[in-house]
Amino acid sequence: MNREEENTFKELYQSAVEAGKNAVMRTNVRPMVVYQRSNPLDDKSEIVYASIVEDGVCGFANIIVKPANSKFAKWLLKNGYATHAYGGGVSIHVSEYNQSLQRKEAYAYAFADTLRKANINAYVESRLD
Repeated sequence: MNREEENTFKELYQSAVEAGKNAVMRTNVRPMVVYQRSNPLDDKSEIVYASIVEDGVCGFANIIVKPANSKFAKWLLKNGYATHAYGGGVSIHVSEYNQSLQRKEAYAYAFADTLRKANINAYVESRLD
């Protein structure tokens, strides 16, 4: 890989990071309410404990880049930005934003969109925790 490709990939990665951060700043997170009833098997029993989780529901998000043998995927691995993904490709894990699934997904979708605009095959995987 030549220096020009290295610089191009670095700029693309930094642009994707910025797009992700901007998307998170625009995200209006829906808080999650956690409560416990006196009888956990009866939805009509008295609520004995309630708490609000400002970050919303908990979860994980990753950006998947395929194929793993593409120059960009190899660059991500070489620089420690990604790991090999289950099912092929490489995975960029969104580790910021505590446990907030909404924020992690906002970041990941904006990041992947930036890569796709540069003709890189990228998509998002996420799940509740």
